[in-house]
Amino acid sequence: MPEELIADSLEAALTVKDLEASVAWYTGVLGFAVDRRHERNDRLVAVSLRAGSVRLLLAQDDGAKGFDRTKGEGLSLQITTSQDVDAVAARIKSRGWTLDLEPVTAPHGLRVFRLRDPDGFRLTVSSAHPA
Repeated sequence: MPEELIADSLEAALTVKDLEASVAWYTGVLGFAVDRRHERNDRLVAVSLRAGSVRLLLAQDDGAKGFDRTKGEGLSLQITTSQDVDAVAARIKSRGWTLDLEPVTAPHGLRVFRLRDPDGFRLTVSSAHPA
């Protein structure tokens, strides 16, 4: 029988409709920082972002499957933070973004809120420890 996987982290890569707009949202609204810009033939094709130990790669959609297709259906990225979830949510709202779910205390005791990025990818932000 094979050994169980012992993982240390999980990073995600998202294909987005407008790379610059998505980078602006993830940095300006959510609070990620740009780690690296990836260019090919003098054209920006992807941007690596970081927030603490969380890493996210945003890649420019080439449109081959149509730009208006639904993205992120059935996918939710879970971000855990030691920060005050209510304060993070308030900061996001002060930057003009609407939450899908206002901060609530879940049955297991964690504070949690939900939102969607400009492409519709769902994100859930929760506290690291029960309230």
